[in-house]
Amino acid sequence: MFSNRIDGLRPSPIRAILSVIDRPGMVSFAGGLPATQMLPRWSGTIAPQTLQYGPSEGEPSLRAAVSDQLRRLGIDAPPERVMILSGSQQGIDLVAKLFIDPGTPTAVQFPTYLAALQVFRFYGARFVGVHTADAGEARLAYVVPTFANPTGACATSAERDALARRCLDAGTVLFEDDPYRDLAYEPCDRQPVAARMGGGSWIYQGSFSKTFAPGLRLGFLAASADLFPPLVLLKQSVDLHSSRLSQLIVHDAITADGWNARLEELAAFYRARRDTFEETLSRHFSDLARWRTPSGGLFYWLQLHDTYSVDTRTVLDEAIARDVAFMPGEEFYPNEPRLGTMRLNFSHADAAQADQGLRALAELIRSRTRSGRSRSRARTSSCTPARMPASPGSS
Repeated sequence: MFSNRIDGLRPSPIRAILSVIDRPGMVSFAGGLPATQMLPRWSGTIAPQTLQYGPSEGEPSLRAAVSDQLRRLGIDAPPERVMILSGSQQGIDLVAKLFIDPGTPTAVQFPTYLAALQVFRFYGARFVGVHTADAGEARLAYVVPTFANPTGACATSAERDALARRCLDAGTVLFEDDPYRDLAYEPCDRQPVAARMGGGSWIYQGSFSKTFAPGLRLGFLAASADLFPPLVLLKQSVDLHSSRLSQLIVHDAITADGWNARLEELAAFYRARRDTFEETLSRHFSDLARWRTPSGGLFYWLQLHDTYSVDTRTVLDEAIARDVAFMPGEEFYPNEPRLGTMRLNFSHADAAQADQGLRALAELIRSRTRSGRSRSRARTSSCTPARMPASPGSS
């Protein structure tokens, strides 16, 4: 089931010892721990122990808080099967290490999260569509069913049920990435697919970057009982443990009385930005592209009309020269890309910036299309004699 590289993976004895270092009365001659009394003292609220090495799985208090949230979503995730990550990108890397060898069939959505594709490609994945017949042979299925990156789509209840059933029937491991679920602006079934995976193998991960602070570089994962131990061993071999200081900050935030109010404030703020962006997008792009209004998340996904369709990767440098940046949609496809696609983030720019950037981007696409037509006409004219004799039957 696991990749070939896992065969030689062994538990770290130092990591096992460090997990009990804080036990009262413990005298340790193991590990290279600095003297706790010599660690910096920044404020009265941060104990020196917070700056010491910690357990690979994460701080017990934060793991328990995350476990409470996940179990309310219907996921079988007791604290002992929750791991704190150094960003959710680390979770993608750990899972890829665990499952993917060169040529391993890996099911993904078309399109899907660019950084996940980069990691899976690095380990040699062979991509198949998560909704195709080939998905039955996949060892791993990576999905972002709630406010997907890049499309913003939210899977229906029926689609979530069907995906769980396909994974269970085929013995495919479900890897569900769910960083945007709290940024919901319209009703949508957001119950994780992992909550439907009873008896199967699954990994569910989330992030604190979108709801709190990306600079702290913290995420989390939970996994079925058969997968959690090897994931811990992989974490030990990568970075020993995630920042204890970051974990303390996040724990205090998500367990505070005002956390739910913060999530509501975030959703209201980003809903307003989405609505403003939608109006501006309609003003500048209505004749250029089609899109669906996202019911959550941070992105619009545009498909340029055939008349204006270009490989948007060829437009990016000139767009940046005009002080506007976007993500070419072609980069989000695992195999052959669909041309003329774009991912636009609506959460960062204010109304004036959105208007400025979308106007410049629309003008650039129109100018590219006009210049392409001019070149095409020039080539046709140069290859066509001024006077052609009429062919028999021509009109």
